[in-house]
Amino acid sequence: MPKCVLIVDDDPAQRRILAESIKRLGYETKVAAGGKDAVALMEGPQAEEISLILLDLVMPDMSGHDVLEHLRKINAMQPVIVQTANGSIDTAIEAMRAGASDFVVKPVSNERLEVSLNNVMKIKALTSEITRIKRQTEGTMTFDSLISTGKTLSRVIELGRRAAGSNIPALIEGESGVGKEMIARAIQGESERQGKPFVTVNCGAIPENLIESILFGHEKGSFTGATEKRIGKFEEADGGTLFLDEVGELPLDAQVKLLRALQEGEVDPIGAKRPVKVDFRLISATNRDMIKLVQEGKFREDLYYRLNVFPIMVPPLAHRLEDIEELANHFALRFASEEGKKITGLDPQALKLLQSYSWPGNVRQLENTIFRAVVLADSPVLTINEFPQIASHVEGFEVSTPTLSEPDKETPVYSGPAMIGDEQENPQMVPISQDETSSTPVGVRIMTESGHIRPLEAVEADMIRLALGRYRGHMTDIAKHLGIGRSTLYRKMREIGLQPRTN
Repeated sequence: MPKCVLIVDDDPAQRRILAESIKRLGYETKVAAGGKDAVALMEGPQAEEISLILLDLVMPDMSGHDVLEHLRKINAMQPVIVQTANGSIDTAIEAMRAGASDFVVKPVSNERLEVSLNNVMKIKALTSEITRIKRQTEGTMTFDSLISTGKTLSRVIELGRRAAGSNIPALIEGESGVGKEMIARAIQGESERQGKPFVTVNCGAIPENLIESILFGHEKGSFTGATEKRIGKFEEADGGTLFLDEVGELPLDAQVKLLRALQEGEVDPIGAKRPVKVDFRLISATNRDMIKLVQEGKFREDLYYRLNVFPIMVPPLAHRLEDIEELANHFALRFASEEGKKITGLDPQALKLLQSYSWPGNVRQLENTIFRAVVLADSPVLTINEFPQIASHVEGFEVSTPTLSEPDKETPVYSGPAMIGDEQENPQMVPISQDETSSTPVGVRIMTESGHIRPLEAVEADMIRLALGRYRGHMTDIAKHLGIGRSTLYRKMREIGLQPRTN
């Protein structure tokens, strides 16, 4: 859903003008007739809907500076853009020191307002990502850090918070790529074990002959190649949380020792004389049908019931379409920052395309798709053209391809060689190929009529036109044979005046 901007201004006409301007920029709006109304709204349940505040500094009931001070006291996280008729540097500095993110002067133009809103939203997204990464590293990530605006995931969050309130073993089920590890980290971050070790083990990625050594550890000399003592993952997680991803892939031998660790709170390292006591919280995850594995004898029934004490089912992304916009914009801003590009978000048609796709790879696939789109993009807004693979699987969406320009009818054709040292008196074309329907060579003019070399940019433009005709507008083939990337090809085509085809 669109971001919501709270407009705080005592002038009714100014509120209406700002509301209409901001709505045209794709945001939703709420209005407050003064500072006191704004404070009351930000202290109520509607505060969660607000993404940004546009605040007038001069108001009769409560000044903008007082509102900023109050927002800081209640730890409001929404960024603030202040506006005033006084454009002095001192006023700007004072507002920034009070917590404002940007400063505009009345009457603000639509262009300046758009730039300010987009920049502040981008900074907010990047700041949130940095905070999320920091909390994930420190083991203090909470469910508030998860990107979800819809009701579908609310049940998962409610269950996760209840699991965090005890030491109960939890089993997180769901398709690959839905974010099971993020749920597990949030459970730890809201539990009494926050800040303690969070040890992740991908059970499906460990060779079967090493699984016991990695999980439970071994003593020096306990087997061939054991040249030193190794601490197992259970001991690494002592005091914290052990996350067993794809637990259904554990071999039966390791399942027996895992059951003992859960029942007795101790592990038996390979070659050790006595068991080692460990204090850990176990969270497991799987994308398999565990009941089916039990019925097939591939997973111990007693262990399954020990793990499945508190099941949490994470729905696939196809059932959480309301989260796609928030996730896509988050990934776009993150990757744009990493790639050094200026990306502000997705246009409505691109967003509609993403929400129409089934996403078999879930959030992980969406993340990689946005990454590719950011790399391809040449404009600040991601369009359908940056998602050709997704558009090919969804009816009603077509990726635009540039039209072919008319050939230059006055361009002469050179029929001789183009080898250095074997030039004719006045060569004009480099022969490229022989057209199948004509005896006339297809080429690119390299000399002017007066006998001078043409500029490199002009020759390059003719090469692109020639390739467009030769490969019939197939942009992947054109870019491949020209030896450049698709995004570079689109940029060069715009520079020489070739426009996308409108179907």
